[in-house]
Amino acid sequence: MPSISSDAEVHAAQSDASAGWSRLPPEYAIPAKAPSLIEAQQYCRRLARSHYENFSVASWFLPERLRQHFFNVYAYCRISDDLGDEVGDRDLSRQLLDQWESELEACYHGNPRHPVFVALRESVLEFDIPKQPFAALLSAFRQDQIIQRYRSFEDLLGYCRNSANPVGHLVLYLCGYRDAERQALSDYTCTALQLANFWQDVSCDYEKSRIYLPLEDFDRFGVSEEDIARKNNSPAFRTMMKFEVERAREWFARGLPLVGKVDRELAVDLELFSRGGMKILDAIARQDYAVLGRRPAISKRRKLALVARAALGRYL
Repeated sequence: MPSISSDAEVHAAQSDASAGWSRLPPEYAIPAKAPSLIEAQQYCRRLARSHYENFSVASWFLPERLRQHFFNVYAYCRISDDLGDEVGDRDLSRQLLDQWESELEACYHGNPRHPVFVALRESVLEFDIPKQPFAALLSAFRQDQIIQRYRSFEDLLGYCRNSANPVGHLVLYLCGYRDAERQALSDYTCTALQLANFWQDVSCDYEKSRIYLPLEDFDRFGVSEEDIARKNNSPAFRTMMKFEVERAREWFARGLPLVGKVDRELAVDLELFSRGGMKILDAIARQDYAVLGRRPAISKRRKLALVARAALGRYL
């Protein structure tokens, strides 16, 4: 029989987790009763279209038969990311991620309650998607609660293997590709996109006590953490950022051959996201790599140009 203290600890953990859900949008919470499949699909579609402008743009080019499945996967990724990033308490984040993973387990056993997993189960069954890429994302978000610095670029790549690359694998599964060659090319693109976002958000990440720039490069270029804290875009810092930007460009280049190894519909989306990531790197270069306190962004005009180019590519 459990001890009184054990029961108290369980109750306390449940209370803490409830407090954690209250820090997020109300619709994120796990309901007591599972919704219908139609209600769950509407939930995922609404979440995808309201939370991420670029996803809505990309979905214009998706075939109708795949759109709901992409909404389902996106909704999973969106909430998982927010559980790791938006709670504001590392212990609570870990507890919520544990609950979220329990729902993932329930999804694969046929009895989930959260609308995301009710909808996602249909995608998992139709495309025979393994659990591993979904679970890997949760591992990365847990890692964010524990590790805030990366000594080497290899260490950072290890993080990207869980935080970014699984998304590419999920996209490939939905589009009918399961081979190692395409997955490897996708990994280059997804890692490059993650790096571009890191280089764009150095100050934003530091406000969350995180630095994704490899510390070995701080030593190589004579940069200190104090430079980031003070938003000091020194010549040494900008030289380091130029090095990091060029490294990300190399990873984009390694992944680009994937565009020629998939059907036209997916190729349009891949090119749109790859070129969007490279435009972020261009924006960093345009401001002379001074990203501290001044987040580089792509103008609306450039975004429209990317979409127009992708649309033309679909029909040429």
